[in-house]
Amino acid sequence: MTSDGDFRGVGGVTPDRVRRALRESDPFPGGAGFGGRIEREDGTPILARDVLGRVPVFVEADAADPTAAGSWAFDRRSLTDPRPVPAGAILTPEGERTVWTLPDSRADPAAAAQTAVETATRDVIRLDAGDDVDDVESDAAVAFSGGVDSAVIAAGAPEAPCYVAGFEDCHDVAAARAAADAMDRELHEVRIDHDDLRAAVPEIAAATGRTNPMDLAIAIPLYCTARAAAADGHDRILLGQGADELFGGYSKVVEPGDDHRVDANTVQGARDETMRTLPAQIERDVGAIRATGIEPVTPLLDDRVVAAARRLPGELLATPDERKIALRSAAEGLVPESVRTAEKKAVQYGTYVSRELDRLARQAGFKRRMENHVERYVEAELIESDPAGETVG
Repeated sequence: MTSDGDFRGVGGVTPDRVRRALRESDPFPGGAGFGGRIEREDGTPILARDVLGRVPVFVEADAADPTAAGSWAFDRRSLTDPRPVPAGAILTPEGERTVWTLPDSRADPAAAAQTAVETATRDVIRLDAGDDVDDVESDAAVAFSGGVDSAVIAAGAPEAPCYVAGFEDCHDVAAARAAADAMDRELHEVRIDHDDLRAAVPEIAAATGRTNPMDLAIAIPLYCTARAAAADGHDRILLGQGADELFGGYSKVVEPGDDHRVDANTVQGARDETMRTLPAQIERDVGAIRATGIEPVTPLLDDRVVAAARRLPGELLATPDERKIALRSAAEGLVPESVRTAEKKAVQYGTYVSRELDRLARQAGFKRRMENHVERYVEAELIESDPAGETVG
């Protein structure tokens, strides 16, 4: 990652490359995202965030000049009333404008599309967020759930230790253990308990601005995993983030015409809808991980992988029998067959975090018959941990 304090470019992105992307209205100029303050060619300062929102940027909601020092930040906790800069937008003193949009994908012939995914995946998995570093693994760890996404990332960093977090006897820890054994990898198992949940909630709420149970249940395992890796001296953690959105990993893309959760009626269109949810998810996940003092690295969100994934026909995304078909095919030879074909639960369920948040809420008197009982419990916990009401900015 390149950074001069005002600008962060991942995968070799520079301010000059962003200026060119502005001239050409190019949503995918190469690299793996950018965000922050740059000057346009006429010297006008702007805040910018790439089309997938891979570098979260925040601005004071009432800022007269969003580009002024103190009016914006990469960390929302630095601001009084933060709001995210929308993905694909630039902000100036005159206002906000969307300049990059995520176009609808188009399908290439299946063989060519699969080859492009395989090439792009192998190209990016050994990159350290785009930096030309000889030993990517020297200070990196891998967030490892035992699924194909994290296994592919781990295959590109064969000496990096793997970390998984979850409650005792949960699915994700068992799956990660089996996959690590199959791959002959070092695995650190991070046990989460109720004390960990109580301690993590205010930290994650402050770092992400989220208090809803779903976001917390997704962010808590990431936070606990990253915290353990940071405590062991690692300053980067490699993740398979983006694989489900790019490659059709969600059940709602399988038969979209019959699924009320999507508007599209094709697999490819439904996948495009899930891609558009990435900016909000990235804000949550990056915030939770950086709150532990470690930097997230997401190779599968490199523009090369995104471009290849956007050209996949529906039959290489998902069918009633299989999801993430192209990525699983690309993983052949990189990971053991048992890992390549393994099914994985959503992190909030596979780690039991969602279940145990519900349990804590009920133990505290917030019964399921009460509307939004877990969120009400969380908000009560936040008030108790921060009576002044400053936990969530």
